[in-house]
Amino acid sequence: MKMKLFAAAVAALAAGGAYAQSSVTLYGVVDAGVEFQNNQRAGTNGVTTDGHSVTRLTSGNLSGSRWGLRGVEDLGGGLKGLFVLESGFSVDDGKSAQDNRLFGRQAYVGIGSQYGALTLGRHQTPFYDFGVQFDPMAISSKYSIISQDGAFTSRADNSIKYLGTFGGLTVNALYSFGWNTGGAANTTTPSLSSTAGEVPGTWKIGREYSLGLSYAAGPFAVGAIYDETNQGVLSTPDAVIRRASIAGNYAFGPAKAFVGYRWAKGVDLGAIPFVPGANLQALTGAKASSNLYWAGLGYQLTPAFSLTGAVYYQDFRGQKGDPWLLVANADYALSKRTDAYLSLGYTINKNTSNLGVDGFGKVSGSGTGANFDADNQFGAVVGIRHKF
Repeated sequence: MKMKLFAAAVAALAAGGAYAQSSVTLYGVVDAGVEFQNNQRAGTNGVTTDGHSVTRLTSGNLSGSRWGLRGVEDLGGGLKGLFVLESGFSVDDGKSAQDNRLFGRQAYVGIGSQYGALTLGRHQTPFYDFGVQFDPMAISSKYSIISQDGAFTSRADNSIKYLGTFGGLTVNALYSFGWNTGGAANTTTPSLSSTAGEVPGTWKIGREYSLGLSYAAGPFAVGAIYDETNQGVLSTPDAVIRRASIAGNYAFGPAKAFVGYRWAKGVDLGAIPFVPGANLQALTGAKASSNLYWAGLGYQLTPAFSLTGAVYYQDFRGQKGDPWLLVANADYALSKRTDAYLSLGYTINKNTSNLGVDGFGKVSGSGTGANFDADNQFGAVVGIRHKF
């Protein structure tokens, strides 16, 4: 009888272990290349000069270099526990990325079911997810839509995120109590505190909320998204940037076409940091706003070789400096995990725009502030990427 009871207990434990199955996956990307850029600014002994070229080793060109842990546990009843810890780093010098955070790319824990996943922690925002789906360059770290607007690669601290898919419809929502805690508050002069968020008595500072919807059916996908991010400090707690975007793509044969539009507006001293002086409102005497348009085409020449081309144009309200970014990419898969690539980027500036292939303000030119006259800039990077 005792042996039978012991055997029954062992069987029950074994059944329980099988019932609550769990797994932890180690994954990552290592991406590095050699890049050339012209029309760089350089400073020596306090003197800045323009028009320089540079050749350098760069990390995370098509994809940010990273390693991560992803865990899932079956809780029964259709529920599962889950977590992600994802750390960004630079291959060229071995340093941590995302302001030296250990898990700067993502760090969250939550519950999932057939109705979606609800998670708590640091997330890539719905705007980031939207860009991955609808940017022709899939928001590659070099030469993509993020050069025109960094919100497409944004992350939010202290956030709650919901992601659910129902047939072809995907719902993506986020609320953050303080999107940039890593920015660190200014404790010496509180009125100059950064957008750290979770400030006692001023709950608006650092708040962010987003809602995105997308629908995919066969070769066609379309999406729309809205985001509001508070940039305030104690002296200007209502300063926000509002963004909305709509985009779509369509696959036909070996090709895939992309088109999209993003609207942005600064309210109550919310700054759109895309022009000289960082604050368009201060330059125009009106509320800051801009319209960003893009289009692109990807083509799969062979199962291993693909080409992508894209164009991005941004129109700033009240400004004559409306820059273009032109991008071309060739990618060859050496295996399922390793590929080699060549990416080219070229910016066209006029009047006060100062767009470089890596973002605004990263190009040489003459003048300062609203009178800055930037050069056009060319960049090229050849590299290799391995996924594990």
